[in-house]
Amino acid sequence: MDDKVRELAERLLSRGYDDLPAREQKVLRRIAARTAIASNFNERYDQQLSFGERVADRVAAFGGSWSFIIIFSVVIVLWVIANAWLMTRPADPYPFVFLNLILSMLAAIQAPVIMMSQNRQAAKDRLEAAHDYEVNLKAELEILSLHEKVDDIRVRQLEDICLRLEAKMDSLTRG
Repeated sequence: MDDKVRELAERLLSRGYDDLPAREQKVLRRIAARTAIASNFNERYDQQLSFGERVADRVAAFGGSWSFIIIFSVVIVLWVIANAWLMTRPADPYPFVFLNLILSMLAAIQAPVIMMSQNRQAAKDRLEAAHDYEVNLKAELEILSLHEKVDDIRVRQLEDICLRLEAKMDSLTRG
């Protein structure tokens, strides 16, 4: 199989196998072995996530949703109404210092968790792009290989036609 991979590198990429990056060598080995590269990347990636990474993703998903904005707005409005107008002795009188403290703490916790999720998502995107490159490269090389096969078939057909024409011409000149 090693010779087949090296021949593929020369024929399809016009480069020596050893001169290729590891990713392209992997693709050529998969082509030679006739194995697939494409897979459900998201499923594989999601299975390896730690508990903290899953929590960060859920917090980021909820914190960046309209549900969060609506719930948060309702809670703040209720807090202000309760402390400004309904309570005779409000727990957090205007200017709502305790509410500001709660909001600051929420932002202090939520921002790094969302950033962790974004960093993980960026790393996932880079891995997915590398996987997509491998799939696309394999598809391109397979197409090049198919073109060569079709070209070989055409050449053989033309040779066959030429041989038939020669035979016909010989029969016409003899007869």
